[in-house]
Amino acid sequence: MSMIGESEPMQAVRRLLQRYAGCNAPILIEGETGTGKELAAREVHYASPRSLGPFVPINCGALPDSLLESELFGHRRGAFTDARTSEPGLVEYANGGTLFLDEIDSLSARAQTILLRFLQNGEFRAVGERPVRVADVRIVAATNISLLAAVEAGHFRRDLLYRLNALYVALPPLRERGHDVVLLARHLLGEIVRNQDMPAREWSPAALQALARHRWPGNVRELENVILRTCLRSDLPDIGMEELSFADASMQAEPQPATESASADPIQHPQGFASAKRRAIEAFERSYLIGLMQQAKGNISHAAEISHTERRHLGKLLKRHGIHGDRLRIG
Repeated sequence: MSMIGESEPMQAVRRLLQRYAGCNAPILIEGETGTGKELAAREVHYASPRSLGPFVPINCGALPDSLLESELFGHRRGAFTDARTSEPGLVEYANGGTLFLDEIDSLSARAQTILLRFLQNGEFRAVGERPVRVADVRIVAATNISLLAAVEAGHFRRDLLYRLNALYVALPPLRERGHDVVLLARHLLGEIVRNQDMPAREWSPAALQALARHRWPGNVRELENVILRTCLRSDLPDIGMEELSFADASMQAEPQPATESASADPIQHPQGFASAKRRAIEAFERSYLIGLMQQAKGNISHAAEISHTERRHLGKLLKRHGIHGDRLRIG
């Protein structure tokens, strides 16, 4: 899947990636979970002179310290007990192409030192080998946290940050991309229907409006999961509001302000059901948030951890419901 979006934030990112593609300097990509960091790295690779070379992704969180050097740089036969044959490492596989280091923030202190040594001049030794080799690889690293904040907290090497951060890209969250949500919803629905061998489906206008109003703390990955669950809930060719399957009712589309007509008889007013549903969601949100803040003793950061909610989004929910976390003052 390529990067999809026509919003100004995404157009700005694409322009930046195109400029960076012609350069060999390392790139650091930061963005929330599910914003498409690997897609951005691939876009750089395939727009670069290295496009005919390999693109090798590595999940740094899955690299154990005991096997780190062997995984990255390879090993020679007999280098350790189970080394029955010589094997190249991922760096060698990426020679002439791009090495994508995902979740770079998860590297241990030892792993950071090993990686820094390689980044300084591109030289490495396979485990059990004396000669030094040189790899021609372009490094693209990604993280869903601020590496600078990790440095300040003492969890990440400052000199490694400077090596990785020659060029920088910040990916916008889905909630800041406007109409891109609708474009992605239509594209992903088509992909899921094809991949799961389902009958063709279409979004109703009301469902698209609900998707556009949702805050998407999990970004594109969350959107994809919602669409898959929704498709499995119903065989109807048109997907309406009733078929939408959000994981958490409190995180559904933001309720709209109630009007005088919202309390009218639903039989006389076709929008009565939708209004009643919004009021029910509002009541649930308020009750949930009050209990959450009481459990967290008024600490918004702690409440965000408990509820697995982004702190900024939780703050907006509290403000909308007149709940002040500092003194648990209910407005």
